Amino acid sequence: MKSHRFPALLLTASLLSLFSSATLQAAESTSPVDPQALELLKRMSTTLAAAPAFTYESKSAVEIPASTGQFLTVFSHADVALKRPDKLSARLAGDAPHFNFYYDGSTVAAFAPGTGVYSSSKAPSTIDAMLPALEKETGIRFATAPLLFRNPYTALTRRLFSGIVVGPATVHGTACTHLAFRSPGVNWEIWLESNARALPRRLAVTFTDRENSPRTLVEFSDWNLRPALRASDFVLRPPKDAKEIPFTAVMKSAGR
Repeated sequence: MKSHRFPALLLTASLLSLFSSATLQAAESTSPVDPQALELLKRMSTTLAAAPAFTYESKSAVEIPASTGQFLTVFSHADVALKRPDKLSARLAGDAPHFNFYYDGSTVAAFAPGTGVYSSSKAPSTIDAMLPALEKETGIRFATAPLLFRNPYTALTRRLFSGIVVGPATVHGTACTHLAFRSPGVNWEIWLESNARALPRRLAVTFTDRENSPRTLVEFSDWNLRPALRASDFVLRPPKDAKEIPFTAVMKSAGR
């Protein structure tokens, strides 16, 4: 077994070495923030900003700390709907219990169907104001939040000090361009469709400002830039037997 495995390991090491070398050369041959990387990011932002509403599905792998001190990897999937400027909903399921999030322009609400608990709270009147307020009040930090802002480009490029075009890639059969960026507290990569829309297909985030630098990986699919959405899609109507508790307690109840 070892004699067969050794050449394979050498080949893998060689490929990794070549890839790392090519990436390093790309980083050295460009300015700290490559204008081409910014141009591709702006193309994606223009597509999302021009859409009055959109929906997408995503699959995520998130590292969370365990009581033992190590990180556990939790897999989940989500259905997200956004309507500008003041409506957002997300339905999350997977390894962690099911969790629903709603924002209707005046209220944020959360519901954990598995435990039958919910909460709601007053919120700012736009998505752009609500997301940072939510993080400040509850500690909830969405890795994909910059894509939901009115101008994703502004949110994504704030305080950037490094950015490169890694090169072409394929994400589940879709031709993409792989970009990598760094800003204070966050290293992140994004894979954009290699076409005029440049929609994101994958996002990898490393939170360098947190202990042990946890990582999150998100893969996007089924983008719809012209969905039929109703105002009621963004309003929580809890079951009559649901129990109202503090907002952060709902998150904890859902294992989020």
